[in-house]
Amino acid sequence: MHGYSEHKEDHLKRLRRIEGQVRGISRMIDEDQYCIDVLTQLSAVTRALQSVALGLLDEHLSHCVVAAARAGGAEQETKLREASEAIARLVRS
Repeated sequence: MHGYSEHKEDHLKRLRRIEGQVRGISRMIDEDQYCIDVLTQLSAVTRALQSVALGLLDEHLSHCVVAAARAGGAEQETKLREASEAIARLVRS
């Protein structure tokens, strides 16, 4: 079971909403909407995706990494490295 399993439907609902926002942005561009309005919507989608990512990261840390830390050994090292790499990717994005 993954750390996000408990909130899976919430994440999927949020991603479907974001998907709709992206389709709306495509429509805006197709309809030659004002650049700043398109950029505003792109910024909103970016923030929404970051919010989902942070939620998943939090769930990963509190579930998967904590369980691995309790188990110790190679699994602990692997999960900590994965979490660190995921955080680095989020910071760079």
